[in-house]
Amino acid sequence: MKKTIQSEELFQSSLHLMLGGVNSPARAFKAVGGSPLFISGGKGSSIVDADGNQYIDYVCSWGPLILGHAFPEVVRAIQEQASKGTSFGAPTALEKHMAQLIVDAVPSIEMVRMVNSGTEATMSAIRLARAYTKRNKIVKFEGSYHGHSDAFLIKAGSAALTLGVPSSPGVPSSIADMTITANYNDIEQVQKIFSEHGKDIAAVIIEPIAGNMGVIPPLPGFLKQLEDLTDQYQSLLIFDEVITGFRVAYGGAQELYGINPDLTCLGKIIGGGMPVGAYGGKREIMEQMAPVGPVFQAGTLSGNPIAMIAGITTLEALKAPGIYNNLDSLAAKLEKGLKEQANEAGIKICINREGSMMCPFFTSGQVRDFSSATTSSTDQYNLFFWEMLKQGIYFPPSQFETFFISLAHTEKDIEQTLKASKITFQALLSK
Repeated sequence: MKKTIQSEELFQSSLHLMLGGVNSPARAFKAVGGSPLFISGGKGSSIVDADGNQYIDYVCSWGPLILGHAFPEVVRAIQEQASKGTSFGAPTALEKHMAQLIVDAVPSIEMVRMVNSGTEATMSAIRLARAYTKRNKIVKFEGSYHGHSDAFLIKAGSAALTLGVPSSPGVPSSIADMTITANYNDIEQVQKIFSEHGKDIAAVIIEPIAGNMGVIPPLPGFLKQLEDLTDQYQSLLIFDEVITGFRVAYGGAQELYGINPDLTCLGKIIGGGMPVGAYGGKREIMEQMAPVGPVFQAGTLSGNPIAMIAGITTLEALKAPGIYNNLDSLAAKLEKGLKEQANEAGIKICINREGSMMCPFFTSGQVRDFSSATTSSTDQYNLFFWEMLKQGIYFPPSQFETFFISLAHTEKDIEQTLKASKITFQALLSK
């Protein structure tokens, strides 16, 4: 095992200063046991911890770093903007540039509002949907995570699932009563929910490719049926593309599946590694927001110039021909290798992948929803995580998170990862 003395010392001293020694629960390594690594830097596809150990990184800051760590053009753009000022509390041309890029990339978005996180984006989109429809109930899917606002911490995924707290204390029952939870990929159940509550449902919010209970793609036709159902009942369809936006295609998952949601939430990649979020959609809906309409939402650092220039530089780089084919090819090679090695070792595994997003589940069946995701052996995943970490491969410290491949990853990285996984799968047999 690599020596991680500095990380351990930093973690222990942080426990007295920050809750759990971290600023976001998923970083705490509680799902896999042990202490988290403290990262001192990153370059390309690799990160370096406080002790100087280097790892091939498949977390990529939980998705934003599609170009890899410290991408030179992004770093240069941030430095140049920082020298001009970091925040003004006033409009900038960069905000307009970013808005134009988003509107051009995502046909369902006619107008957009920048915020500072995915949570702000989804929270604001729900407020807008309720105001526009004059209804209060929302439908979400079990195991999906849409940020930490009260309405979404009902059978949530991601860190909430990892920590075994799918419904957070502190959420008033009156708010929980306004959230109806359905099974992902179960259109018949959603149809039943609408038959009973349709006149009260403001919106359905969904990750078009679930990425917070591991990676779970939609079944064929599922998203289209949701689109038709919400149209029928005059409810809004909200795509949470905080993870999938500019990740699985330049126009996001809605480009892949040919769906036009009423509202879309974005984050991660559009900030190029800086804090960011956005929501947008049809003009007549968006114009309900202040200062044009009566629905209030504001933010001191919304459209922050540092985040805008980092995101603009990233999105411009993603326009290059063949980008998404290259990502898909690398991810497919990793997926194929992991499957073959697991089968050779007699390890039961199901690997779900969509583009450069993937997740291995240690189970014999197909994983299509929250229930089947939780059949995965978290004990096996935890052993897998630590064995890979020993060999310099940094995977997400939770079964229920997504592996991300970046454009900085190389064929050599994939080969090195598969060399490590071959050893790891054999080691799992003896434990």
